[in-house]
Amino acid sequence: MVKMASPEKHIEIVVQQLNKFNPENESTEHLLDESAKVLQTLKVTDGAFVLETLAGCIEYKPLLDIVVNAFFVRDGKHCLFSERNLYVVICYLATFQLEELGLQQFSRIVKSLDIAKMHKFLRFFFNVLNLSTWIKDEWSQIYDSLYVKENWIDPLLGWQPKIEQLIKQLADKLANRVTTVKTSTVTKPKEFDLTAPKPRAIPIPEPIPLQEKHQPVPRSTYKPPKEKQHLQEIKYRNRRRAEELLLEANVSQFRCATVKSEKKAPRGYISGIMKNKTKIQAQKIQGNIDNVPIKLNAAAILREGALYQRKMEQELNRLESLLRGAHDPSEFLEWQKQMREKDLEQQLAEIECRRLQGKLSHEEAVLAHQNVIQENKKKAELKREETAELMHQYAEKRLQEEKEMKELVEQVVEGHKNVKQARMKLQKYKRQIVQEVSEESRELLRRALEEEEEKLRKRYELIQQIRAIESLPFFRNKFVDLTQTAGYGFSGEMSIVELRERLALLKEAQKKAEEEKRDQIIHEKQAKEQLLLDKLEQISLFRAALGRAAALKQEEKKIKSQLTEGPVKDERVLDLQKKITEKTMARKKQAEILKITHQKDGARPGRSWESYENSLQEPPWKELEESREQQFKMLQNGLMSRETAQKMTAYQAARIGATSCILR
Repeated sequence: MVKMASPEKHIEIVVQQLNKFNPENESTEHLLDESAKVLQTLKVTDGAFVLETLAGCIEYKPLLDIVVNAFFVRDGKHCLFSERNLYVVICYLATFQLEELGLQQFSRIVKSLDIAKMHKFLRFFFNVLNLSTWIKDEWSQIYDSLYVKENWIDPLLGWQPKIEQLIKQLADKLANRVTTVKTSTVTKPKEFDLTAPKPRAIPIPEPIPLQEKHQPVPRSTYKPPKEKQHLQEIKYRNRRRAEELLLEANVSQFRCATVKSEKKAPRGYISGIMKNKTKIQAQKIQGNIDNVPIKLNAAAILREGALYQRKMEQELNRLESLLRGAHDPSEFLEWQKQMREKDLEQQLAEIECRRLQGKLSHEEAVLAHQNVIQENKKKAELKREETAELMHQYAEKRLQEEKEMKELVEQVVEGHKNVKQARMKLQKYKRQIVQEVSEESRELLRRALEEEEEKLRKRYELIQQIRAIESLPFFRNKFVDLTQTAGYGFSGEMSIVELRERLALLKEAQKKAEEEKRDQIIHEKQAKEQLLLDKLEQISLFRAALGRAAALKQEEKKIKSQLTEGPVKDERVLDLQKKITEKTMARKKQAEILKITHQKDGARPGRSWESYENSLQEPPWKELEESREQQFKMLQNGLMSRETAQKMTAYQAARIGATSCILR
């Protein structure tokens, strides 16, 4: 049990030091050094208790602030905020020093302070409900909950019945009542009347150099950024929106803008929706275009009229050439079409071989990457050992440097003593120089003042003369005759009245020219409207004829079109596929070995192998989708026949593993 001669004085010193302490500009060690000096000057006994209490209040400041802040919010609304550190000290003593002090010494400290304030704070802090609920929860957020319960909350709850008696005694004192405490008489030994020894100064421990903790590699290094996923989602949504707009534009396009070739464009669009990683379900969207009349502007009417005029001239030239004995090129075109289809099939086989070769090289690259990862792990372990040795050498070097710095500081302190004497001599010499300079400066100031007075007198006289000249009257009015000329001698000189008359004549002539121009524009517009009406009649006749011809051609194609050919297979393609399957099996085995090593070494979070395999599955889907779009554009522009398009779709579907879809 610790005994103190004047507990009130000790608590007051601790509160004063806490009020002076600023953690941003001052360290805890510096505060303790200053406090030790203050205790020596005031000749305070029990300095160890004061320093221990001060250090504990600073160390456990987050815990104590939780209780004191809640006290000011709830029960201490009318208490002074300047006395906050007093409650912090009492809270520290009650929480961490109560067992060491004992109830008797603690009650002595409390009774030496303001009774009303201590009664209010102890009643709030030792409330069983507060200790077991929110105080425990708030402290558990800073320290381990089990440690808080066993070391702090349970001891406080054990002291609560005895502290409750102390709170009642304080309440009775407030009500001017004397409590009769039944205590057994205990023999109290008297201390010897000896001279109190001077307290020894506490040696300041030298700071031990601590090695900075190595910061671990952040988890974000091994995770793909969220921005990339967000951009992929935005890209996918924009692509879907563009496909919908393209479909809508193809379905509801203007008739004047459609170039009708000999081979009819498709009436639908195929949009693939990927449901799983390997299966693709194609969907058929049919758009029936109704023959709705569309309002055309003048440029569209003239453009379409010129188109039909050009077609009519081409047809007449073709008929004239046939009459002269020219040959019909339909057989040659059919042969050319067949040869192009054969060339296309060969190109597709070569493309497939190149794609499989790329996939094979990709698998080999993945295996090489896994081998590099294992080599890098071995290099990293060697690097860690080297860094540990370097850090040990660095710590020894730092200790040596600190010793050298201490010796240097001692030398500098000795040098400061010699500097003081030189500084005194320099000050005496400067005082003599200042006295001499001050006398010369006074004489110069007197001369400057006389010169300034003379200049001001001359300026005053000049201002008086200028004001006298300005006070004389001056006539500035001038009479103007508008019928006379200015008299400058120019050739076209005229008066203002004549100028106004000429301007009026020019305005009348300008109005007449504008009316003539307006009549001319109206006549031209009427002629243009009549031309457009004639063109529209001609366009309607051509459209009707072309529609009938297209319907007949479509019926003929429906009868002839049949899909009989299947996907093309080549020996080189089959060999490459076998090699790819072998490489994928080897890669998966290597990946399982890497996973096991990661689990043993406590693998860092990184990119999973499954996500990497999923990324490998995406390009075939994108490739299929791009090829479908190209086929659709070629069909729409009449650059490819329907049979070749069907062959390409069936071939790519068989190559990737998706269900084939027929363009209709």
